[in-house]
Amino acid sequence: MTLRTTILAASAWALIGAAHADGLQPIEARHIDLGEVSGIAYYTVERDGFRVVATLARDNGTPMRIETVLAPNQSIVLSTAREAGAAPGLIEISRRNDQVLVNGAVAH
Repeated sequence: MTLRTTILAASAWALIGAAHADGLQPIEARHIDLGEVSGIAYYTVERDGFRVVATLARDNGTPMRIETVLAPNQSIVLSTAREAGAAPGLIEISRRNDQVLVNGAVAH
């Protein structure tokens, strides 16, 4: 089983995303797709804020985990480069009060 297959299988229970801001619940995995790089993201509620964890990989590539703790009104942007002149693939995960929103290149 390839890493990509594993990530996709792990995200099978995630809600289907859209290209607009979409709320996320604690521990609810969301499949994210940035073109050649894809994976899942989720968050947990901790004393210091909301810990966002995103695990991304290219097909058959080594996965990369990104973690950050968001306070109210903070966000993190994940992006990938594209060919010259094309807009980058990007996704923004933001915290608005006690809600986490996913905006951008979110996919099934």
